[in-house]
Amino acid sequence: MNQSVEKHLVSDRGAVVLLVDEDLEYLESMRGIIHRSGHSVSACNSYTEGVRQLESGAFDIVVVGQGSRNFEGRCVLECATAFDRHLPVVVVARNVEMGCYLEAMQLGAVDYISPGLSGSEITRAVQTHAVHRKSRTGNVKSERATAAAISAGLVA
Repeated sequence: MNQSVEKHLVSDRGAVVLLVDEDLEYLESMRGIIHRSGHSVSACNSYTEGVRQLESGAFDIVVVGQGSRNFEGRCVLECATAFDRHLPVVVVARNVEMGCYLEAMQLGAVDYISPGLSGSEITRAVQTHAVHRKSRTGNVKSERATAAAISAGLVA
C-alpha cells in the first residue's frame, strides 16, 4: 500500500524540492538531508502522487527514485519535462543500470546518481541544479513567459 508522505519541510532560502521515492525509510532520510542543506522539501512515496504534486505545485527541482530495473520513476520524469522542459530532474538509482541511465538522460534528466550512505551526491546535485535554475530565471513563471515570447517571435 502506498502512503503519501505529504509533509513539507520549509526553509527561508534554497530551492523548493519535490522528492519522490517508493521506499518510505529512504525517503525520510533523504528529505532530512535535503532540508538540512537549506531547501524546502515536499516528499511522497508514490510515483502517482509525485505526478499529482507536479501538476499542482511549483518546484525548482525534482529528485525521483529510479525504482527497479523497470524504471518506475520514469513517469515522474516524463511529466516534469512535459510540464516544464527546463525543470531539473535528478534520478536517484540505488542500483545503477546503464539502460536506465541512458533512458533517463534521453528523457531530459539533468543528473543520474547513486546516492551513497551520506547523501552527499544528492546534496551536490540539488545545490548544483537548483542554483543553476534560479540564476537562469528567478522563477518558473518568468521562464514560461520568456519561452512563450520566444515562440511568438517577440524575443530573439
